[in-house]
Amino acid sequence: MSPINWLSLFFTFCLTFLMFNLMNYFSFNLKSYKPLKNNYSNKNKMKFSWKW
Repeated sequence: MSPINWLSLFFTFCLTFLMFNLMNYFSFNLKSYKPLKNNYSNKNKMKFSWKW
């Protein structure tokens, strides 16, 4: 395999992986968001959810 081909495969894999995790992260934040518990949401805002 040529290096360019391998690089493109690796790049697409990373991109899909990142998109999947970001979708999970945003859905998790939207579900757990409650206006009454501002402290709790602020604590967990920067936490990633690595769901598979």
